[in-house]
Parts: sequence; structure tokens; C-alpha cells
Amino acid sequence: MSALIPGFRIGQFTHRERGTGCTVILCESGAVAGVDVRGAAPGTRETDLLDPSNMAPVVHAVLLTGGSAYGLGAAGGVMRYLGERGVGFDTRIYPVPIVPAAVVFDLGLGPVAWPDAEDGYRACESASENVPPEGSAGAGTGATVGKIMGPAGAMKGGVGYAALTLPGGATVAALVVVNALGDVVDPATGAIVAGARGPDGRFVDAVRTLTEGAPLAEAGTNTTIGAVMTDARLTKAEARALARSAHDGLAWAIRPAHTLVDGDTLFALALGDKTADAVSLGAAAAVVVSRAILSAVRAAEGLFGVPAVSELT
Repeated sequence: MSALIPGFRIGQFTHRERGTGCTVILCESGAVAGVDVRGAAPGTRETDLLDPSNMAPVVHAVLLTGGSAYGLGAAGGVMRYLGERGVGFDTRIYPVPIVPAAVVFDLGLGPVAWPDAEDGYRACESASENVPPEGSAGAGTGATVGKIMGPAGAMKGGVGYAALTLPGGATVAALVVVNALGDVVDPATGAIVAGARGPDGRFVDAVRTLTEGAPLAEAGTNTTIGAVMTDARLTKAEARALARSAHDGLAWAIRPAHTLVDGDTLFALALGDKTADAVSLGAAAAVVVSRAILSAVRAAEGLFGVPAVSELT
């Protein structure tokens, strides 16, 4: 099993019977963080604290969760887990962990359900320094992609991970939950890997279908969320810039991306003392995000009748 960047741990809670779950990235020693929200239908928590002009210097975890806005309640369990261990912002009364979060809409896959605070706590208890299970796990359990033709033409999304070490020694990794309106495309070939399918089961090409006049999907049912992690030393402003660059990878691998009915949100977390130039870090962030997206759909398993890539090949 591959190890994560030192200082980070990832845990997941998966409830296949309910078609939902949550994924937590723990950084108890405090990571400098930034965020960039590109989609127009986001569901988030504590993102304003990550503005470089605001006070909080670090975050202690990031939660990625299913359940739409209801799933944001799972962050309370992450806070409880960290607070019980003395991790958080020192108020001289009780530690207050800083836990930004983002959600995907997975309420329509199985029974209407969402992760709660207890599930967030359980995800923390499972956290390890190893790369987590990918595909239909954690916040990717109920994720789907390619919804331009409606639920009947969708395919399974999921959670994916990828990492890249630059020649200077700094590492950039991405954990992404893929629940997009659009198709997942291999940037190297332009081929659709997972996406909307017509009645004959063939890919219809979401961009072409939209430009030919297909009706828009229901707002709020799509979103790709994730976090980029690095052991390079960054300021809050630099972390925000890294999150912004990471969205290039999202656009490379999801077409269309950043739509009015997607809530695409990416965090950036820096925990380490290595040095790397900002342009190289940004390019690496885009690469690992695109790779993580491909890994997510390739590792996914079919659920509630929604097929996965592995079932079509």
C-alpha cells in the first residue's frame, strides 16, 4: 500500500446500502489551506476562513461528503474527534478544530440518506497514512457521472487518488470525488472513459449533446470536489493559487466542467517545508487532479443499477 504525504491521514465511512458516505483528510498539526469554488451550485462549509485576509492560519481537517447540504453535518463528528484529542484553534477554553467541508449530491441514487456526525467521527477513526480505497467508497459511494441524458444514462463515479513528485523533491497529491454532470475524458486521448449513454448504451458526448440543444439537467445534482495536498511550504495566498491551478486538471478530465449545475470545489493543503516554484506546483496539481478523476471512475463499482466502467469493458 502506498503512503500519503507525511502529516496527512485519510479516513472513510462507506454505507453501500444507503448509497452514501464521507471521506476525511486529517492534518492534526495544521495545514495551510486555500480553496477555489468554480461551479455555480456548491455546498460548502468554513470556506470563508481560507481567504488569505481572514484570521485562521491553518486547518486541521477537510471533509468531503455525500448527502448534499445535509451531509455537512458530518463535519460535527470530525470536530468532536479532533477536539477530544486536543486538536484545534486555541481559545483558552476548549480547542476549536477548523474543518472546511464540501458536499456532493447523491440523494437520488439509493434510499434518501446522508452521512451524519457519527459517520464523520467513524471516518476519522478509520484514518490512516496509506492511500485509501478508491472508487465506490467514502464520499464517492453514491457518486455518478454523465447525467445529461438523465439518471437512466448515467454511470458510476467515485473517489480517486493520484500523486506526483517533482524533480526538486516536493510531492503533490490529489483526492477527488467525481459526481459530474459531464463526461470523464482521458486527456491523453480525448476518449470518453465514463459518461452519458444513449438508449443503445453508447456514449453520446455531453458537450456535443448540449450544444445541439439538449435540456439542462436539474440544478444541484452534480459536483466534483476534492483536495490537493503538498509537502511544499506555502502561504495562504499561495495555497489558494494552487487550488485555482488544480481546477485545470478538472477541466481536462471532465467535459463540460464548472457548469451552472455543478458545484465544483477544490481545496489545497500545504504541510511541509520543501520548496518548489509555484508554476511547477500548479502544473503538477492539474496533472494529479486529472489522474485522480480517471482513477475514481475506473475503480468504481456498479450500484443500484448504475453501471461502472468495469462493467462496460
